[in-house]
Amino acid sequence: MARKKATDNAFVFFDILYEDGTRSSNRKIASAELLGLEGDAPAKALIEAQDRDIAAKSGNPRGPIKSITRSPGQ
Repeated sequence: MARKKATDNAFVFFDILYEDGTRSSNRKIASAELLGLEGDAPAKALIEAQDRDIAAKSGNPRGPIKSITRSPGQ
């Protein structure tokens, strides 16, 4: 009997395209934070908050987000 592949539904992964042309792949958002009728709309605010935290720690701010899409396989 074949084994089932373990899946982790605790997170949803997104690919981010910034207005300056840079790309960030597989950004992780807890799936519980995306529940509701808004679909993936809250993901942008959550990723912007992650970017602010990263910028505060590294001193390198990210530009504005142009688009957000779910990573393939999600």
